[in-house]
Amino acid sequence: MPDSPHPPVPRVLGVAVPSPLRRLFDYRPCRETPPGGWQPGLRVQVPFGRRQVVGVVAECRDASELPLSGLKPVDACLDEAPLPADWLWLCRFTARYYQHALGDTLHQAMPVLLRQGRALEARTRERWCVTEAGRQDAPPGLSRAPRQAELLAMLRQHPHGLVSQAVLAQSFTREQLRALVDKGLVERHEEPLAATSTDEGDSLLAEPALPLNREQAAVLGTLHERLEDFHPCLLHGVTGSGKTEVYLQLIEAVIARHRQALVLVPEIGLTPQTLARFRSRFRVPVVALHSGLTDHERLDAWEAAASGRAPIVIGTRSAIFTPLARPGVIIVDEEHDGSFKQQDGLRYHARDLAVARAHRHRIPLLLGSATPSLESLQRALKGDYRHLHLTRRASRHAPARLELVDLRGRHRQGGLIPPVIETIRETLAAGHQVLVFINRRGFAPTLACHACGWLAECDHCDARMTLHRQPPLLACHHCDRRRALPDACPECGSIDLRPLGSGTERTEETLASLFPETPVHRIDRDSTRRRDALEQVLAEVRRGDPCLLVGTQMLAKGHHLPHVTLVVVINADAGLYASDFRAMEHSAQLLEQVAGRAGRAAHPGRVLVQTLHTDDPHLRLLADSGYDALAEQLLEERRAARLPPFRFLALLRLEAPREEAVAELGRLASQALRDWLGERDLEVDCLGPVPAPMERRQNRYHLQLMLAADRRSRLHEAGAWLIAWLEGRPEARRVRWSLDIDPQTLA
Repeated sequence: MPDSPHPPVPRVLGVAVPSPLRRLFDYRPCRETPPGGWQPGLRVQVPFGRRQVVGVVAECRDASELPLSGLKPVDACLDEAPLPADWLWLCRFTARYYQHALGDTLHQAMPVLLRQGRALEARTRERWCVTEAGRQDAPPGLSRAPRQAELLAMLRQHPHGLVSQAVLAQSFTREQLRALVDKGLVERHEEPLAATSTDEGDSLLAEPALPLNREQAAVLGTLHERLEDFHPCLLHGVTGSGKTEVYLQLIEAVIARHRQALVLVPEIGLTPQTLARFRSRFRVPVVALHSGLTDHERLDAWEAAASGRAPIVIGTRSAIFTPLARPGVIIVDEEHDGSFKQQDGLRYHARDLAVARAHRHRIPLLLGSATPSLESLQRALKGDYRHLHLTRRASRHAPARLELVDLRGRHRQGGLIPPVIETIRETLAAGHQVLVFINRRGFAPTLACHACGWLAECDHCDARMTLHRQPPLLACHHCDRRRALPDACPECGSIDLRPLGSGTERTEETLASLFPETPVHRIDRDSTRRRDALEQVLAEVRRGDPCLLVGTQMLAKGHHLPHVTLVVVINADAGLYASDFRAMEHSAQLLEQVAGRAGRAAHPGRVLVQTLHTDDPHLRLLADSGYDALAEQLLEERRAARLPPFRFLALLRLEAPREEAVAELGRLASQALRDWLGERDLEVDCLGPVPAPMERRQNRYHLQLMLAADRRSRLHEAGAWLIAWLEGRPEARRVRWSLDIDPQTLA
């Protein structure tokens, strides 16, 4: 008896729909069976309440808890083949680990156009190439068609042909192209719009690799030892030590084995720089995935990676969900950076998912940083990760040490004291560039009344409004509420309103008045909203003319600024004494990263750090001995305090417009959880509830309940019970709540 072309049709499809509910919804299959039969990973259009939504088949079964006659049928199957299996596995793992609804996880992990029901297929374009007949000295049929002859002559100059857009831009027409095709002189090819390689050279490289120093060569040799197995490594290299060159040469070896590389970078601002370097090195297609792409561009890149046409994929946090046909290596650059953690909705950490994904595929994982997170550093010290070191800069200058400058009792201009201003003047006179770092946007942190002490506070948050000059207004950087500048103090009527403190705009204005002949470039979220604005400014800076850069942490992450020899930190104290136990770690990483922008090329660098606390032991240790010594001490403090990375945390976040609703649910949840834990002796601590560090934000009250455990499995068991309890409580329907696994901040 011949085999059936399809497996038996299941009676029930368990569909994951975009919903916060942590369950599947049962549907009956529609009449038309997909070519490969029903299987997990197929997108389907289904009725859900009063809406039509796109879901993903997660299970195929023959039974349901509900009567089969009461199940609604699937309206349509949108795919001929399921979405990539590696992507589906990663989404299932993410939903399970982060205690999130599978339907919403799948929804967030796929491009917008796939969520809307578009097909996963490549957009194409036409390429026109000259045939052998067209290359003859006197092709027939062109004596009375001069424009066709001109078109053929132009195409002859391009061995790999030209796309339609390039041909039409030269004032030729499609009719002329088709006429040449009819005469057999030109042929038309259809090719994918994204990740199309037109260079048929034998060499993988478009330019030669750079020579490696002894440390780089040793690191690369270690990485080459296990290219066919899970091999997690922490590349701990000082800023400017050539980590990117190691990445490039590792990827070269991976591509030579016909595998793909996924590279994660923390910020969209780093993507153009990284893309440019990778595309100039390799002849193979390199695609990008980040929030700055259009929906069509994102789908094109996603499909190119899934099909295997793109050997190199570079992207920000969400790119971890990019499917790969032949995964070969995952690289996470600046692995310590907080941008890899999603702070709302699906609260995943891209670095940790990279570890899980590399383990699943049995491929190498490389985490790179000059200031590793304490979690990764501890795993390297334990031996879970191979600990690789790069201690020397490629420029041969030692990394600049922090010089602490005492702010106490000193007059300031735009946040700068006179000795620092004089050092800036000397640096510019020597023909070098200066970076002034201030991690506050706007003109000043707030507006104050000099008569009665009134401060401009946000009506919707427990925060002060930031004063902006361009345009003039008060803005809350937490809820984006804006209001016009007052003519007088609303409390006492005084017109003596003064800016309090300095932001990037005020420092920019001060430097422009002090150094009128020198260009001042401000780089923050406000000045770089326009597409490519950041890259245009950085391109001008890299020309090397003396200039002043004023910026926030956007400038601290990975940018190569070879002509900067002086870095000035306006105020190092802003993040040192926050309530979060990670405040010192994050502040130290930021200071070391921004200091790493100085002295990366021919001239040594210098870093001046203005502070009111020059005698702070942590800050002094960082200045005298560097980040590694401070990290060692912080790890001992965390061990003694039983905090991550020596324990595991989960944070229940509650928020609602009414303070009473949040407080009541927090009280009930904590009591119920403590009673449940007491019955089972799970060794999970329940701390709180307590108000969040900013209790009122966006006109909503925020409360937190923390779970802590020595074993991850115990924490997840308690978290799953708490979620089930909340889903069954009527009080929880009036409160927005979420469980954050491995929170990176308590704010």
